[in-house]
Amino acid sequence: MNIQKNLMRCGALLAAVLALAPSALAADAETASVPAVQLIPAVRTVQTDWRLLLVNPWNTVPEGYEIQLATLSNGLQVDERIYDDLDDMLTDCREAGLSPIVCSAYRTEATQTRLYRNKVARVRASGVPEDQVEAEAARWVAKPGTSEHQTGLALDIVAASYQILDEKQEDTAEQKWLMENSWKYGFILRYPSEKSDITGIGYEPWHYRYVGKAAAAEIYRTGVCLEEYLGRAVLPAAELTPARPARAAEAPAVRPLEPVSSAASV
Repeated sequence: MNIQKNLMRCGALLAAVLALAPSALAADAETASVPAVQLIPAVRTVQTDWRLLLVNPWNTVPEGYEIQLATLSNGLQVDERIYDDLDDMLTDCREAGLSPIVCSAYRTEATQTRLYRNKVARVRASGVPEDQVEAEAARWVAKPGTSEHQTGLALDIVAASYQILDEKQEDTAEQKWLMENSWKYGFILRYPSEKSDITGIGYEPWHYRYVGKAAAAEIYRTGVCLEEYLGRAVLPAAELTPARPARAAEAPAVRPLEPVSSAASV
């Protein structure tokens, strides 16, 4: 009799285990089916987002970096992925009664090398001590491999009425409009005057960089630079570059809708 009761109890336990098994298996399956992307830290998204590529004196253009280019009406080129937003921005600026001109955009490694060497020669001729020549030149013309222009995501925009690359550019109606509105189209003023010690580049009130609309809105709202936005603004003290006034362009004034091969900003 006891044996029969024991067998009945074992049978009940086995039935209970079998009844729970599908739920347990379902739970395991649910856990296993969680998309891998949900398990990746947010910072990984920043690192792989082409719009947030960081290129500066301490971060070079990735080896083998390739882009598809779109050609502007004046022959200059940009990454094709930013073309529509750039066109919208320039169109709206013109509809506001202004005359913005893109005077420099994508540059090849060869072009950036030529511009940098020319700047080095001019700095050396100005009497700067030899051990400071290259560093001084790099404050205004990036060394090859460290210029955003090589990514196709950056461009220099000037006013038709004032086509010199110096601080007076910020006083033009075109720059005032761009500084106030460029973020709406995914662009930021890349080198603000008060951020030179972080960006490593002197103030350039004509250099705009595409970062995408979401990032641009946040950067504009908080007043940070790209390095700060990406959390990569901490630099060794020895590498900090003091703020310097922007230089005047050595090249002659740019004619509307003509590429400026001699433009030598970062």
